Amino acid sequence: MAAQPEPDLFEHVRDHSYFELPFGIEIPLPKIPLPDVPLITKYFGHSFQISKYMVLQLVAGLFLLVVFRGLARRVASGTPPKGAWWNFWETLALYIRDNVVRPTIGVPHEHGHGDHEHNDEHAHDAHGHAEAHAVPAVAGHPADRFLPYIWTCFFYVLICNLLGAFPWMGSPTANINVTGALAVITVCTVMFYGMQRSGVAGFWASLAPPMDLTPIMKVILVPVIWAIEFVGFVIKHGVLAVRLFANMMGGHTVIAVLAMYIATTATSVLWYLVLPSSIFGQIFVGLLELLVAFIQAYIFAFLATLFISMAVNPH
Repeated sequence: MAAQPEPDLFEHVRDHSYFELPFGIEIPLPKIPLPDVPLITKYFGHSFQISKYMVLQLVAGLFLLVVFRGLARRVASGTPPKGAWWNFWETLALYIRDNVVRPTIGVPHEHGHGDHEHNDEHAHDAHGHAEAHAVPAVAGHPADRFLPYIWTCFFYVLICNLLGAFPWMGSPTANINVTGALAVITVCTVMFYGMQRSGVAGFWASLAPPMDLTPIMKVILVPVIWAIEFVGFVIKHGVLAVRLFANMMGGHTVIAVLAMYIATTATSVLWYLVLPSSIFGQIFVGLLELLVAFIQAYIFAFLATLFISMAVNPH
């Protein structure tokens, strides 16, 4: 007698080329034909398969576009947004601005083009005291120039997380490819702002902290310390991907395990005991996942802000 295959605990959190509905109904997603170019066909084949998580990421992007265009229009009108729906999104945006971005980044000391005129003009106040040579890049707080990216990170990750709470959907952030792409974009953003602030050479040189060493010791120690700091720079951005992926996949996997208890006891008297406990367990874990969805979006946005702050405020 052939052995029964082991159930795949991660099946429902994997990406697929179809949407699965109740009663075994599957809605296949299309393939996009690719041009018959040797370089393309070598790595991608003759077609590009649209996956479920690709569609869900598009849904998340369109949802945010609709919501925040509507919120922006209301703010631009000069009157505060009214209603629980708009106030909810405005509250989240203001919380990220006032409690994450502004206090974490502070007032970066810019040295880019056009800074000297501003600095000369405001170098001394009315009492002759020197002021900080900082250039607000936008109206308001100087750190607000970084808000668009941090807001995008927070709300995009949040919506992708919350999509997993809907039946037959899924959380794109439970896929390492999605979180890995977010981490790569973040590290590119950090390097862009860092090199904009200190220059290409200055940014990479700032990875090694300044040390009061003799010339011989500098030749020996500085390259080693720089290499260690560079590895740390790569790892800490990689953690962005792993942390988000592991937390989102773990929650969905726990729900799957609880659901399996019901199926495995369907033919025994234990079913009457396991059924209610599994259902209540799934409800509890589901509510916990809603909390985790917000927490993980906050952590991702906070860490991205922290890394940008370290890049624009070097040692």
